[in-house]
Amino acid sequence: MFKHFIWLEWKSFFRSASFGSNLAMKIIMGLVALYFLACFAILGVTVFFILKKEGLEPLATINKFMIYYFVFDLVIRYFMQKMPVMNIRPLLTLPIKKGTIVHFSLGKTALSFFNWTHALFFIPFTVVLLMNGYGYQAILWNIAMFSLVYFNNFINVLINNKNAVFYSVLAVFVGLALTQYYKIFDITTYTQPFFQGMYSTNYLFLLPIILLVLSYYFSFQFFKNRLNLDEGLAKKSEVAQTENYTWLEQFGTLGTFLKNDIRLLRRNKRSKTTLIMSFVFIFYGLLFFTGSVDAYNNPAMKVFAGIFVSGGFLFTFGQFIPSWDSAYYQLLMSQNIPYKEYIKSKWWLMVIGTAISTIIASFYLYFGLHTYLIIVVAAIFNIGVNSHLVMLAGAFVKTPIDLTTSKQAFGDKQAFNVKTLLISLPKMLVPMALYAAGYYLFSPNIGLLFVALAGVIGFMFRDFMFSKIEKIYKSEKYATIAAYKQKN
Repeated sequence: MFKHFIWLEWKSFFRSASFGSNLAMKIIMGLVALYFLACFAILGVTVFFILKKEGLEPLATINKFMIYYFVFDLVIRYFMQKMPVMNIRPLLTLPIKKGTIVHFSLGKTALSFFNWTHALFFIPFTVVLLMNGYGYQAILWNIAMFSLVYFNNFINVLINNKNAVFYSVLAVFVGLALTQYYKIFDITTYTQPFFQGMYSTNYLFLLPIILLVLSYYFSFQFFKNRLNLDEGLAKKSEVAQTENYTWLEQFGTLGTFLKNDIRLLRRNKRSKTTLIMSFVFIFYGLLFFTGSVDAYNNPAMKVFAGIFVSGGFLFTFGQFIPSWDSAYYQLLMSQNIPYKEYIKSKWWLMVIGTAISTIIASFYLYFGLHTYLIIVVAAIFNIGVNSHLVMLAGAFVKTPIDLTTSKQAFGDKQAFNVKTLLISLPKMLVPMALYAAGYYLFSPNIGLLFVALAGVIGFMFRDFMFSKIEKIYKSEKYATIAAYKQKN
């Protein structure tokens, strides 16, 4: 039966409407993954000697910060790891045991990149430990670490759609990290002996294995019990709430579209997650403007930070235009509506989001007026240039969005393709190059002026850009409708 499932997944991949773009993107992502895998492998081999050179005991030092390693791993999984994609409903009408379906789906998560990539750090590091006389206990420690990696995998499956639980746990560990940084309380004093005990004893490594078995068992039971059409896979109904937003009616058709988008942002889990992520992006600049990371301490990278700080909503919302309307896109396209007004409504929503983010980011004035001016000119560039590029890229994203959930256990996936990747490059590289040119050739203020001028020029030509984008959306309309009809 597993062989049959694999064959169905293979046909689903090749028959997908986005097969060509997905294949090209998988190749590109594969090359990027190879780079990071090589970095992991090199780190696994060299970290022992680096720590030794600094006068630190390598294994004890690694174990001291292992708690943060696994918390960071869980955070990355929660936001990036895709849950296995299977068409569950048709299988329930066939003579296939529910347990078989769930085992196969959970087994797919075990083969995820987010699991086996850890091997390229832990295995080389363990080999180095064995070569330096750490004994067979190093193998027990390695087994324990891999058990915790897979424990994280199944915990992520369980909390996948429980934002309150995830953000509560994350807030606790962020607080612990801050208290350790300011030398108020050091959590590693208590966690380091636990991880070290997996090496120094011959039995403590069994605890992560038990945790792994339990997490798999509870994940299996959780999804098996909900694998039915009238509960786990049924669409949930909620009491409707009316929001009129009559003040937008003065803008005509544009106001109608804006009302729909505001309702979408307020009512749905997926769009609410987008709002949360855009708010988190505001604090991304702290890595750049505090000087905590030496590699980021250069003029061009500060503009890079400014683009993200002011444009978090623009990127997270704009990249999925028109996928936000995928549930009723066919109906929308059958109406006699001006497509240009549809595009303008999305553009104005992104402009408002960028302006709000820039105002909230005013606390960066603490780092100096010039720092905040970088964020302001980046916002001008986002409004004048990047907003158009984001909408242009959205025309080539043909993956429907399930608005009822931020992420599903057997979830939906997001589409990437070469066209959107190529369109994305100028969003970052152009403002960085403009600021660097002005900074090094003239002065920092001239660099700011170059970036701001590019944004103003883009804003002046917005009607021209809307016309060009409208033509592309219309040319892609029927391919987009066909893609939205597909379930894979």
